Amino acid sequence: MRDELQRRVLVTGGAGFLGSHLCETLLNCGHHVLCVDNFFTGNKDNLAASLAHPRFELVRHDVTFPLYVEVDDIYNLACPASPVHYQHDPVQTTKTSVHGAINMLGLAKRVKARILQASTSEVYGDPEVHPQREAYWGRVNPIGPRSCYDEGKRCAETLFFDYHRQHKLRIKVVRIFNTYGPRMHPNDGRVVSNFIVQALSGKPITLYGDGQQTRSFCYVDDLIAGFVDMMASDDAFVGPVNLGNPVESTIRELAELVIELTGSRSTIEFKPLPQDDPMQRCPDISLAREQLDWVPKVALRDGLGETIRYFEALLSERGRAVLRAAPERARGVAPSWRLAAGGEA
Repeated sequence: MRDELQRRVLVTGGAGFLGSHLCETLLNCGHHVLCVDNFFTGNKDNLAASLAHPRFELVRHDVTFPLYVEVDDIYNLACPASPVHYQHDPVQTTKTSVHGAINMLGLAKRVKARILQASTSEVYGDPEVHPQREAYWGRVNPIGPRSCYDEGKRCAETLFFDYHRQHKLRIKVVRIFNTYGPRMHPNDGRVVSNFIVQALSGKPITLYGDGQQTRSFCYVDDLIAGFVDMMASDDAFVGPVNLGNPVESTIRELAELVIELTGSRSTIEFKPLPQDDPMQRCPDISLAREQLDWVPKVALRDGLGETIRYFEALLSERGRAVLRAAPERARGVAPSWRLAAGGEA
């Protein structure tokens, strides 16, 4: 008989930034992990620590199509999360959130699994309430350039709660606020990765607007602990629950801290604020404290230090890869698959 403490866990979007960290954590907890990803933004390199593990399995699959597997728990993380990526194909982004939720909820219903939806603080839009509590319904532009992601996630939440009410499905919904850490995509357009890559490259750091808009920044290890705590919580507590760091910083303060920690000589360059970019975003995590006994533990300075070390190594490896590919290019030979497909050049 299978050990009930060893659960069979499906992680969609498991090769992404958050998903790869979650897979590692679940393996360390003793579970069997099935990682599913279509590799639109995910990267197999993110799974280097998990691929050889005997309890880990990787499947290339797009969640907009049904999946037939036998699992106990499902973490539904599949969806590009940065504007650069989700605006590349907004129709597919909406399909991933909506059709993906329908397919994963259908799977959970069939196998009677618990299922967690990774929702987002973007459901609050450009909020009129600050900090944001879970009871706030949000202020989202339904036809703007960000709506494929914002409204896709809002619809996914609707589906989760309708399946819960109609089919008694055991659901969990978390709303993720800005998260950062190792394995962020260097070109995802998000503020932490942007600033670090620019600073390490000696380029001007780009601030949109006047830099006084605020965000809260949660280190990835803290967020993943919140995922696991939420999945393990009583079935009666379904959420939604905010997971994020309640310590608020201006974007300019973040830029100045990155310059300090990298020792960069980068200057700050101001550009116009993008459409529908929220001016304030900060979670009220009272519910997470009360129900999960969860609070973030990693200070921004410490988390940025770890993230900077990751990007230093990544940029160094990228430089070596470009040098290795140079002779091939001189001969008119295409570079390796990794360089061509991974954008490393």
